[in-house]
Amino acid sequence: MSDSTTTAETRRSPLARRATPPGPRATFRQLLPFIFEHRPVLIWVAVLSVIGALASLAQPLLVSQVIGVVEAGQPLGWLVWGLIALVIVSGVISGYQHYLLQRTGEGVVLSARKRLVAKLLRLPIAEFDTRRTGDLVSRVGSDTTMLRAVLTQGLVEAIGGTVTFVGALIAMLIIDPVLLGLTVLVVAIAITTVTLLSRRVREASRRAQEKIGDVAASVERAISSVRTIRAAGATEREIRSVEGEAEGAWSMGVQVAKISALIVPIAGIAMQVSFLVVLGVGGFRVASGALTVANLVAFILFLFMMILPLGQAFGAITSVNQALGALGRIQEILDLPDENAHDRELAPLAVMVGEANAGMLPDVAAIDFDDVHFAYAATRSDPADPANESPDEHLPEPNVTDRQPVLRGVSFEVPRGQRIALVGPSGAGKSTILALIERFYDPSIGSVRMGGLDLRSLDRAQLRAQIGYVEQDAPVLAGSLRDNLKLGSPDATDAECEHVLRAVNLGSVLDRDPAGLDAAVGEDGIMLSGGERQRLAIARALLAAPPILLLDESTSSLDGLNERMMREAIDAVSAGRTLIVIAHRLSTVIDSDRIIVLDGGRVIGEGTHSELVESVPLYRELAEHQLLV
Repeated sequence: MSDSTTTAETRRSPLARRATPPGPRATFRQLLPFIFEHRPVLIWVAVLSVIGALASLAQPLLVSQVIGVVEAGQPLGWLVWGLIALVIVSGVISGYQHYLLQRTGEGVVLSARKRLVAKLLRLPIAEFDTRRTGDLVSRVGSDTTMLRAVLTQGLVEAIGGTVTFVGALIAMLIIDPVLLGLTVLVVAIAITTVTLLSRRVREASRRAQEKIGDVAASVERAISSVRTIRAAGATEREIRSVEGEAEGAWSMGVQVAKISALIVPIAGIAMQVSFLVVLGVGGFRVASGALTVANLVAFILFLFMMILPLGQAFGAITSVNQALGALGRIQEILDLPDENAHDRELAPLAVMVGEANAGMLPDVAAIDFDDVHFAYAATRSDPADPANESPDEHLPEPNVTDRQPVLRGVSFEVPRGQRIALVGPSGAGKSTILALIERFYDPSIGSVRMGGLDLRSLDRAQLRAQIGYVEQDAPVLAGSLRDNLKLGSPDATDAECEHVLRAVNLGSVLDRDPAGLDAAVGEDGIMLSGGERQRLAIARALLAAPPILLLDESTSSLDGLNERMMREAIDAVSAGRTLIVIAHRLSTVIDSDRIIVLDGGRVIGEGTHSELVESVPLYRELAEHQLLV
């Protein structure tokens, strides 16, 4: 067992990972780039919106003329056909505009998801140590969906609505300024009320999206650990825990509904009050001769036209504020620095290596650790919790000062082409050493060098192309055998894939399914045994055949026969390559050119098996038990 003893389930548990603090509020300006990516379509929608608004404004004028012609006893002529044509044109434009907005809304969601996924997969590893997987998935799924409402629920339509509103306002002013004044008074009260409430909508929506993220994280944790939960008899407790998160999300959703319920009817109330005022006062003015019946009808129609876009505007305000609440969570991730963001600051050599040498790595030689100190940031969980006993189980958390040391002045050299074994008790720092070589993290003090160059001066992609890394828990991706094998070797042939599978004794897995390399492995490789998952992960690294191989507990789940076959496969592919192994079994250690013994984050011995048995009591004790933990 290596120092990274925390299982996938523990890493996802509430004790191992706390909820991240609320993200910053997004501004409307941050929303614009997502919308402006679709500028050509939106311009066309705006033009259609204006044309539709003009067609709508012309209808009350024609109705007024129709009433006047009827009162005069004259034939209607073209007026009726003109009115019918305007209605048809308005309907067609509205339908086409709705389609364009829906399609563009989906485009905004797609664009946001692409940007978010691209950012997530480039974040520093430390970010994933302190954030819950389900919450991150929720941001890609649920939060991005909220952006669609900005376009589909009134924001762009508000352009045509503005034309309609202003046009109706001017026409009403010409018809009767007195009635307009009363109408504006009612509308002004409605607008003021909506403005005050909209601020609460944004904050409540952001909190609601956070709760949805909590639910997604809880469900993801429960499903991924369902076997452990069942075996522990904790099913009912876990159900209650997830239900508690769901009820929290429901409560926040109800708060959003309450505020929205105050905003939505305001437009309707404003219309009803305005209509009653206009009908009462307008009827009195018709009776007094100050206003004709035709003009009163036209005024009422323009009133409806003015109130309708006002309702759209209120809906747009609500939608935008809800979207901004979700965008705050999206923007929080987009604003995080990429893994490579500070590389130039960390090592000025990065400029010389990356530009002057066109990003080429030096000839791979020795790996040197020079007085390396490293510390993960402490979690905020209960220090008495057993999950926090091992120093390596304290997962990184940015901007936390109470850091727990894992490596304390580690120095050693790995000569090119040699096999080195790292042994020591859990928490000694073995897996951390491999993580530093992969540049998942950088040393707090000291340096790790390859070919004489500090790893921080090398391009990460070029560096990792030289390294094959098999993690302790041997992760297997959902998909097929071929998908897993070709993850790091996309150009490998089927023959090469089959050869490496048989080399690690996975020929039976290949043969038992008619699909062959296309055989599904299931979520997290659930259709494979623990040993088969481990061998598949090793086969993936062997297929790439990089100059350096890092194996973390690579044979811990294997029986004697499979371990022997695995050692033979590793021996065959490691000839002339540098191999660093975190050892679990004595047989693996004895085969090594040199063994490095770690304890408490320090190197306490180096040498061959026979030398260390004589000189290092800890190693002798571990060897006597035939189990190097």
